[in-house]
Amino acid sequence: MRYLFRTQYRQDIALWRHNGDRFWYGLLTVLVLIAPLVLGEFYIGELGAVYIFAIAGVGLMLLVGYTGLISLGHAAFLGIGAYVNAVLLARGVPFLITLPVAGLFTALCGAAIGRPTLRMSGLYLAIATLAFGSIVGTVFQKWTSVTGGFDGFAVPTPYVFGIAVDSATGIYYVSLAVLAFVMWISANLLHSPTGRAMVAIRDSEVSAQSMGIHLARYKTLVFAISAGMTGLAGALFAHYVRFLAPDAFDVLLSVQFVTIVFVGGLGSLRGAILGAMFVRLLPQFIAIVRDDLPFGIGRLPGLEPSLFGLVLVLVILFQPDGLNGMWLKIKRWFQAFPFKRQASFRRQKAYAKSERLR
Repeated sequence: MRYLFRTQYRQDIALWRHNGDRFWYGLLTVLVLIAPLVLGEFYIGELGAVYIFAIAGVGLMLLVGYTGLISLGHAAFLGIGAYVNAVLLARGVPFLITLPVAGLFTALCGAAIGRPTLRMSGLYLAIATLAFGSIVGTVFQKWTSVTGGFDGFAVPTPYVFGIAVDSATGIYYVSLAVLAFVMWISANLLHSPTGRAMVAIRDSEVSAQSMGIHLARYKTLVFAISAGMTGLAGALFAHYVRFLAPDAFDVLLSVQFVTIVFVGGLGSLRGAILGAMFVRLLPQFIAIVRDDLPFGIGRLPGLEPSLFGLVLVLVILFQPDGLNGMWLKIKRWFQAFPFKRQASFRRQKAYAKSERLR
């Protein structure tokens, strides 16, 4: 088992804890780069969708997992990024400009919704963001001169340095590059004073305010950053689906984003990626086993949302740390083997934030 001894302050802000992290993450980078050479187009397309959902999951993880602010309106931010990117492309703006513009515009929308909801928390904040998502969905439906309404419109093909990004492989590499950028930004943010302020707000707003942390400023900033990252995911999502319609950004999509955060593991960037893999690959698994399920279960309407809700409840009850917590337990088990102790790996009682002082 590896023991880390911190001997300098630089180690507290380093992105890599030790050389083992550099090796394994470097190997993972090589594997994802060569994946299109060995996998079929269908699997590459699904992996590209996993990366897109992981980008949105990382943005929501900063808001929910690290700041403690719940949101049920992130599907609206995804839609805003998708429509801004597609509309600008249709007007001849290059993709390398439309992508960051979509993220920046969505960040401004996030700051606009974050500012008036600063005094809300918990269920009230969730309802407010859900209402915001409904308003944005109505705008997508009624603003037919721009969005096309329910008829929608086809997303133009993007070009990067004169190369058309119209294949599953092209979307895969662009999504991978954006995900790496978002992870790098998030990791550096969490190691900065801003990241520590976010965690302080999550643990106790009263204590954070007593230490001089400006709650309104940091909450608005986190809302903007989270929405901006989701807007980047929306711009890529537009090219993944290739046709935009308002009903693609409904409340079920927001629930899927929340599922990514909770199933992956609150307070973990790795958990956002694991949760995105689960959420995107679960429908494919359902499609494979649907015909083999007994008693006509596979033909029941609403099977997929029901499974998402069931999994979310089971994770909260029996595995509060999510898939990332399971990974850490398995990792520690192998590190301690064969000198493990069974008592060390039993599920410990996890308390909600409101129960810690009882």
